[in-house]
Amino acid sequence: MPYLGTSFFQRDVLTVARELIGVELVWKGSAGVIVETEAYTVEGDPACHTATRPSAREFVKTHPAGTAYVYFNYGMYWLFNLLVKGGSQDGLILIRALEPTRGIPQMQQRRHREKLHELCSGPGKLALALGIDGTHHGLPMTGKGRPAGCGLIQHSSSDHEIATDIRVGISQAIDYPWRFLSRHSPHLSVKHGKVKLPKSGHLAPSR
Repeated sequence: MPYLGTSFFQRDVLTVARELIGVELVWKGSAGVIVETEAYTVEGDPACHTATRPSAREFVKTHPAGTAYVYFNYGMYWLFNLLVKGGSQDGLILIRALEPTRGIPQMQQRRHREKLHELCSGPGKLALALGIDGTHHGLPMTGKGRPAGCGLIQHSSSDHEIATDIRVGISQAIDYPWRFLSRHSPHLSVKHGKVKLPKSGHLAPSR
């Protein structure tokens, strides 16, 4: 099947984040089906890097849609995001969890884990399992610059029941229902409706 083109990422960031569920992320011999994403909008979202980091704003300005945005979180884990721009809302989409499909022995070796549901059930875990690090920041995941063996494949059929929920591990805009997930997947980082809130957090139930 062909890889997704740049036009897929030239739409509203919330639409793209939802439609990435069920898409296979292929990375240098390994791969996994995306089962959880989080959307962050460039404008009006205090939890997005663009709210506080000039470098993130410059990245959005100077890179095409579909580019990998990779950053080091809390000095511990690399996190893999995709740039969305050209639609009604530009933004970044964090890939939070995958269901492993290919290159599983390599993933198990990198993660020092054997069980499939432990390999990519979190953004830091999946980056480690795939071998993603800071050298991949700015890598084109679509178009002519996309390296061989990397990309995203949308399969013709999908049996994922997509649910929305609040985002994980943030202290601002905690009530935005911008996490999208395959409701019944055993590979999620946090199950639907189970996100722990800051002590002062109060919000309506997720769908």
